Amino acid sequence: MTFSTLRYALSPEGIATVTFDEPGSPVNTMKPEWQADMLALADQLHADQAALKGVLLTSAKTTFFAGADLKGVLKLQASDAATGFVGIEAVKKAFRRIETMGKPVVALLQGAALGGGWEVALIAHARFALDQPKITLGLPEVTLGLIPGATGITKMTRLLGLMAAQPYLMEGKLFNPSEALSMGLVDGLASSPEQLMDLALAYIHDNPQAQQPWDRKGYKMPGGSVNSPAVANGLAVAPAMLFNKAHGLYPAAQAILESMVEGAQVDYDTATRIESRKLAKVMVSQTTKNMITAFFFNLNAIKAGQSRPRGFAPWKPAKVGILGAGMMGAGIAYANAMKGIACVLRDTSLEKAERGRDYTRQLTDKRLAQNRMSEAKQAQVLSLIHPTAQLQDLHGCDLVIEAVFENRSLKAQVTQEAEAVMNAAGVFATNTSTLPISGLAQASVRPTKFVGLHFFSPVDKMRLVEIIKGAQTDDETLARAYDYVLALGKTPIVVNDGRGFFTSRVFGTYVMEGAAMLGEGIPAALIEHAALAAGMPVGPLAVMDETSLSLSVHVMEQTRADFAAEGKTYVATAGEMMVERMVHEFKRSGRAAGAGFYDYPSSGPKRLWSGLKQHFEKPLTDDPQALQLRIKQRLLYRQAVETARCLQENVLTSAHDANIGSMFGIGFPAWTGGALQFVFSEGLDNFVNNCRQLAQQHGQGFDLSPAVIDCLHKHAT
Repeated sequence: MTFSTLRYALSPEGIATVTFDEPGSPVNTMKPEWQADMLALADQLHADQAALKGVLLTSAKTTFFAGADLKGVLKLQASDAATGFVGIEAVKKAFRRIETMGKPVVALLQGAALGGGWEVALIAHARFALDQPKITLGLPEVTLGLIPGATGITKMTRLLGLMAAQPYLMEGKLFNPSEALSMGLVDGLASSPEQLMDLALAYIHDNPQAQQPWDRKGYKMPGGSVNSPAVANGLAVAPAMLFNKAHGLYPAAQAILESMVEGAQVDYDTATRIESRKLAKVMVSQTTKNMITAFFFNLNAIKAGQSRPRGFAPWKPAKVGILGAGMMGAGIAYANAMKGIACVLRDTSLEKAERGRDYTRQLTDKRLAQNRMSEAKQAQVLSLIHPTAQLQDLHGCDLVIEAVFENRSLKAQVTQEAEAVMNAAGVFATNTSTLPISGLAQASVRPTKFVGLHFFSPVDKMRLVEIIKGAQTDDETLARAYDYVLALGKTPIVVNDGRGFFTSRVFGTYVMEGAAMLGEGIPAALIEHAALAAGMPVGPLAVMDETSLSLSVHVMEQTRADFAAEGKTYVATAGEMMVERMVHEFKRSGRAAGAGFYDYPSSGPKRLWSGLKQHFEKPLTDDPQALQLRIKQRLLYRQAVETARCLQENVLTSAHDANIGSMFGIGFPAWTGGALQFVFSEGLDNFVNNCRQLAQQHGQGFDLSPAVIDCLHKHAT
C-alpha cells in the first residue's frame, strides 16, 4: 500500500514504524491527503495484524505533528459543515481502529505536538518524549477559535477528569514533557532518540495487549463523574464564569465545555460524535476564520520578520541604558533582565533608580512564591540591573531607551546627554506614546539611529512593542529595533511616524467616542457595559480614568499648540470637549487624583460618579437592548475606521501589523481577528454603507474618504 504523507515499514520482529513526513512542508498537518492516508494505514495495520507486535508513531520533521490544515479551514463555508462532520468521523474511525486492534501503539515525541498533533499522539496507548523543556505539547485550538474535536476533548477529559482538564481544553494551556509526565499524559522521558526508542520497545514488550484506559474494565473518570458532588458544584458555576469572561463572543469555548460535560455522561464513541458535531459547526464560523487569520497567520508573519528590513545581520544589544526609573522604565529593565540582557537604570537620584530595580525584585518574589523561579535565578536577574544617577554609567551602552515624562524639552535634554557617552554606533530609542518621532529626533546628533520603541504598561504583562520609524531612521536601526523586541520575547509591529502613531491614535478614538456618547446623554453604565459586551477589556470611561483625563487634556493642548505653530487651527472633537469639561469645570482628572468618571472610595470598589447622571444623562427614548447594539457598533467601527485611515496614510504598512497591534496594544476584541480583519469580516460593502450612516448620525469620525475605501479594496484582495 502506498502513502503520500507518511512512510510505513514492518520489521521482521513485528514492529510497524509509521513515520509522518508530509512532502514539501516543514511540518506535518491534517491535510486531506493525510486523512486519506490514516484510513489506509488502519487497513494496512489490520492486514498485518497476525505478524504485528506493536506500532511506533514517529516523525521525520523537527516537530512531531503540527495539527490542522488551517489554510483549508479558512476556505470553508457554512454549507460545508455537514461534509466536514463526515470527514471528521471518518478520521476518528481510523484512530479508533488503530487503538482497539489489540496491539500496543506508542508515540515517540522528539518535538512539539500541538493541537491535532497532540490528538495524533493520543491515539497511542503510551507516549514517550525527549526530556527537553522547550518542547511544547497540548491543545491550543480554543485560541484559534477551534475545538480539539479529533478526540482531544473526549480523551483529555477521560485522562485528567472534568475539572482538571478544563485549563488544557477551555484555555488552551500548554505543557512541556516533564509537566506531561507529572500529569500522567506521557509515560516516560528520554535524554536521546536512542533511549526514546528503547523505552518504546520495552513498553511494547511488556504490554502485548495494550488498551486505552477507558476501554479497560472498571474504568472510572478521574476526579469523579458529572454527578459527584465536587464536580457537580464546579460545573454548576462554569457556564456563568465562562459567560462573564467571554460574553458569548467565543463559541469555541462554549462548545468545548458542552462537549466535556455531555461526553462525560455517555460512552466513548458517542462522546466523540458529540465532539464531531460541535467541531463541524465551529470550524465554519466567521469567528474561527478571524482568529486563525490573526493568531496564526498574522502572528507568524511578524515572527518571520516580514516588516523587518532585509540584508542586516541579527542583532542583540550587549548593554541597554534606560532613562527614567518610573513604572515604565522599571518595567523595561525587568523585561531586559529576564532575558539575560544587562541594563543600566538611570534616574535623577540613586534612591529613585534603586526603587526602579525593586520593581523587578517584587515581580521575581512572586515567581519565587509560585515556584516559577529559583533564588539563584532571581539573584542573577537582579544583578543584571545597575541602578544609578551617574551619566557616565551609560558608557558602552549600544541601546539607550528614554522613558521620561512626555515633555519635548526634557526628552531633548536626556537624548543629548546620553548620546554623548553611549556607544557611538548605538541606537537611541524614545518610549513616547504620542509625540512624533521625527520632531524628537531633531535633538539627536545621529537622527538616522533614532527610533521609537513604544512599550505598553505594565511592561511585564503587555506583549506588544510599537516600533516607530522617524523620517530619518535608517533601515539598519529599524532592523535592530525589531531584533531587540523579539529578543525580549515580545511582539513587534512597525509603523511610520505620525501624531499618536497607530495604537495611541486608535485608542484615542475609542475613549473619545465613549466620552462623546456620554455627552449625548447616554447613561455611563450603558456605555461601559456595552463596551465589555463587545469584547473590549475595559470600558472607555474606566480606561480613561486609568490613563488620566488630565493627560488627555495635556495631549490635546500640545496638539493645539503644534497646529498653531503650523498656522493651523485644531478643532476638538465632542469627546475631547467632554473630557476638557471634566478636568477644568468639574476638577476630576482621573484615578490618580481620586476622581474621574468614577469615584474611588477608600473602602469598597470604584463606582461611577453620581454627577454624570446629574450633569449629562438624558431620559432614554430607545429600547436599551437596541441602544446597546448601536453603542457596540460605534465603539468598534470608530476604531476600525481610524485603523483604515492609518493604513491609507502609510502609518501602517501591513494588515498583520494592523490586526495584531489593535488586539495586543489597545484590546480590540480577539473574536474579530483585529481591527482590519473586522472590516473584512463585516463585508467591505456592508462596512462602507454602515460607516456612511454612522457619519450622518454621529459625525466625520466615521467618514471614509474615497482614498481609504480604495485602500481597503486593495488589501481585501
